[in-house]
Amino acid sequence: MIDTISSILFSTLRVAAPMAYATMGEIFTERSGVRNLGLEGVMLMGAVIGFSTAIHTRSLFLSVLAVLGIGLLIGLFYAVMTVTLQANQTVCGLSLVTFGAGLSGFIGKTLSDFSNVPFFGPMPIPGLSEIPVLGAVFFRHDLMIYFLYFLVIAAFLYIYKTRPGMVLCALGENPSALDVMGKNIFLMRYLYTMFGCMIVALGGAYITLAYTPIWQEGMIAGKGWIAVALVIFSAWNPVRAVLGSLLFAGIEVLSFRMQSYGIEVPSFFLSMLPYFCTIVVLIVSTGSFQTKRASAPAALGKYYEREAR
Repeated sequence: MIDTISSILFSTLRVAAPMAYATMGEIFTERSGVRNLGLEGVMLMGAVIGFSTAIHTRSLFLSVLAVLGIGLLIGLFYAVMTVTLQANQTVCGLSLVTFGAGLSGFIGKTLSDFSNVPFFGPMPIPGLSEIPVLGAVFFRHDLMIYFLYFLVIAAFLYIYKTRPGMVLCALGENPSALDVMGKNIFLMRYLYTMFGCMIVALGGAYITLAYTPIWQEGMIAGKGWIAVALVIFSAWNPVRAVLGSLLFAGIEVLSFRMQSYGIEVPSFFLSMLPYFCTIVVLIVSTGSFQTKRASAPAALGKYYEREAR
């Protein structure tokens, strides 16, 4: 029984990792006042670029660098459109989904036949991996999972315990006050948008470089959209974002385990379950019946104009 529970929790953590990465990246972007709904497209580009680089270079290090590079370029492009040119952020985000899906499909059309590709395999941590139950669940993963542990802790401390984190929160709440203090609002929004897209791209790359080292068109399968919902559910808090990712992943893992245990569940029901849960979570998180709702950053999605101060 304990082994079964450990196996379920182990799988849950692996399934949650892409959503956790994407949610973490979007939290930084939205806390700066920029909304990016194109996470699905960014994850697809991260997945295909990471996989393609691994095939051609046989180097995981170069693959990760390539993923970070494509995330940075996408973030730069998105910042130019939304921060400098002040294009509608919702439209730009939706366009980014279409762009990512189309370009990743074009790049990956010849990659489906490759299977013998370098990937991040399990690397048990000596000592910690031998801890009963907890060791099997948390410390027998790959490097990208371990980096996610670090990222969550670092993001929480950065946002809530450091002066730059306070500036980031103010950037999304009252950018004009920062401008008066001499802060460069546009530069900071550029940097956080690019950084956020880099982390989101890592979420897509996790799927092809660690979880299932193959490429299939559209293999992100809606995880980017779930991440968008998780940002709201988490109230822009990195720790709550990870907990939300684990919740969604646990539902997905349990639904498939039910079939392996002989419980007949229609496949179409399993396919729609994560999205149904997304709707439920959004209703619970933002419904009018809530006595205390976490509000989004006040300047989220709003253009900043110095002349309008």
